[in-house]
Amino acid sequence: MKYVIFILILPISIQVLSQISNNGQIEKIDSLQLAGSKALEIGNYDKSIELYKASIKLMEEIPSPENLSHSYLNLGQGQEAIGEIQSAYRSYYKGFKIARQKNDSKRISTALNNLGSLKAGEGEVELGLKYLLLSLKMDLKAKRLYGASSTMVNLGYIYEDQGKIEEALKYYHRSLKIDEHLKDEDGIATGFNNLGLLYGNQGDLNKGLKMLYESLTIRLRIDDKTGISDAYSNIGYNYFHQGVIDSALVYFKKSLALGKQTGDKYGNATTLGNIAFVLNNNGDSQKALEYYAQALKEQEELNDLNGMGITLNNIGSIYLIRNELITAEKYAKQSMEIAKKLGYPGALARSGNFLSQIYEHQNKGLKALEMYKLYIKMTDSINNEETQKASIRQQTQYEFEKAQIVKENEAKVQARLATEATSRRNNLQYSLIFLGILLLFVGILFLGFIKVSPTVAEGIIFFAFLILFEFVLVFTEPYIENYTQGQPMYNLLANSALALLIFPVHAILEKLLKKRIVK
Repeated sequence: MKYVIFILILPISIQVLSQISNNGQIEKIDSLQLAGSKALEIGNYDKSIELYKASIKLMEEIPSPENLSHSYLNLGQGQEAIGEIQSAYRSYYKGFKIARQKNDSKRISTALNNLGSLKAGEGEVELGLKYLLLSLKMDLKAKRLYGASSTMVNLGYIYEDQGKIEEALKYYHRSLKIDEHLKDEDGIATGFNNLGLLYGNQGDLNKGLKMLYESLTIRLRIDDKTGISDAYSNIGYNYFHQGVIDSALVYFKKSLALGKQTGDKYGNATTLGNIAFVLNNNGDSQKALEYYAQALKEQEELNDLNGMGITLNNIGSIYLIRNELITAEKYAKQSMEIAKKLGYPGALARSGNFLSQIYEHQNKGLKALEMYKLYIKMTDSINNEETQKASIRQQTQYEFEKAQIVKENEAKVQARLATEATSRRNNLQYSLIFLGILLLFVGILFLGFIKVSPTVAEGIIFFAFLILFEFVLVFTEPYIENYTQGQPMYNLLANSALALLIFPVHAILEKLLKKRIVK
């Protein structure tokens, strides 16, 4: 018999033990994911990759893991940050497939956002835009504002690189508006940073610098070291274009020091290039080449094509000044190949202008003219009059909408205060009226000491109950209105119901009061 019992309880025991084991693993997975998220947030990308890989390994050992797609997507972010682009792509795609199997709309959208940004950065711009616009559509439909704001920023980056400034401004402003509504300080800082850079690139350096300082103020307040480093670099860039070289170098070096702490390769590459540019303009071309070489190495590891194109052009320009035309042409052609792959007007204009200068020095007139025409065409597409008007329109619209929001909020506050004041006044008056009615009925009772005629008694009692009924009608009117919507027929029925409720009370009390006060 005991063997039969053992055989019967064995499967149950195994199931219980398995459940206990799974629960233990789930706790480990949660801990790993939390630690991975924190490491990713502070820019410790190698650690975040290690933690998310460990969480994925554990999740694949249990049935129906809940957050597997989440781990793959965050793993991809860490891999992308350190330049492991193909690994990041595979992680994003795995996260996307798992989310699609589970019909997890939020994670599908996140995966599309990440894939879109990655593909655009690799030069597959149309595919990148397709993914991003699909992600945005899903987030807006589900009212996921944080996700929508992030996707709008990525769309703004691509449109700005394409020279579609009006589109870029539209998405940057929409994103900033959402972040201000959500009180998302990180998002607001990103918005000011993006707009500051864009306005600076469009020639409005003062407006650009003002926005960059607003971004820096927020970054310092929330202690976002990666964001602070980025803001320092962008402010330095703005100062350089204003000709304030000493201030530019100060901010670039502050940015580089912070970037090395956080391991921000993208930011470091940009800052190295900026320092090199300033050094070259100050006449130290050899030192500039050393910084450019460091920047190019970082960009190649990251597969940052746009950054590589800029750096190759800048290295080539040093060799052009040195009259080493063959070396200069080599770098210029590499830059042009990247520009053609990206298809960005800014990149094509930059490379076209540089090649035109080289061919002119080589007395290759037709080639120089061809590249110069390309440069003019691409520059016009970026800086035409309509683009400038679009910039002003978007800024004006943003300022107007911001002012409207402030006015609406002020109006809401005033309305709330007025409502509270009215409520306090009404409550005070209700209290006084109720006290008066109470005193009236107490007074009627005291009439018993002096005795009055039945006619006078009936008149006094009728008046007292009339006042009481009117008070009940006034007090209940706001509540009744909520149900009747002010329709006369329903109001009449409600008042009739109140009268019917008061009628028996009136009859009983009238009988008792008359007995007390009538002679």
